[in-house]
Amino acid sequence: MSSTMDSNPSLELEEKNYEFSGHPLKITMFKGAYLGVSAFVWEPGLVLCRYFESEKMNFTGKKVLELGSGTGIVGILAVLLGGNVTLTDRPCVLKQIEHNVAANIPVISRHRSEIRALAWGDDQNNFPSDFDFILGSDIVYNPSQFQNLFQTLLHLCSEKTTVYMSSNVAAREGCVNFHEDILPKQFNSKVIHTSRNNYIYKMTKKDPRHEH
Repeated sequence: MSSTMDSNPSLELEEKNYEFSGHPLKITMFKGAYLGVSAFVWEPGLVLCRYFESEKMNFTGKKVLELGSGTGIVGILAVLLGGNVTLTDRPCVLKQIEHNVAANIPVISRHRSEIRALAWGDDQNNFPSDFDFILGSDIVYNPSQFQNLFQTLLHLCSEKTTVYMSSNVAAREGCVNFHEDILPKQFNSKVIHTSRNNYIYKMTKKDPRHEH
């Protein structure tokens, strides 16, 4: 039995245990796999998971896409809460997501999860625009990607899509600018929850027919 993990002795795996909405999660982080920030569970993701728990979110029958899934913790919880979830990130991150999906989502529910590469600004046209929910946690940190992220959100969302984005507004360069200046050009956006420096924004795409 060999696996990608066996064949990469430099791959340092770190496991952490969480529980949200009665679902125990064991999340493995592929440290040393050159995934950079994607190999960590960041606080904005945990804040979003706790928010879903406190609000008793139910995604049953809903079509959900997560941007910048990283370890997959938010998207996995959305599957366990009933959603049909597409977890996306850069190609190099997908093995980490696959590992965590296999470890945390029962076989009987796994058909409701899909893992796909999505490079913002390039690949979004390969995806539909009929998602009920778009999720993102700690994905607003690189100003050089802001325009690509904006274009990706515009494509993925219809006026019926609800976006939940959780961001560390104090620690991420340009984050406030993205949420307060860039997004409001095309999205209705409001802060619905705060936890220290982490803000959850709930957004919907503006209806062009109502624009003046």
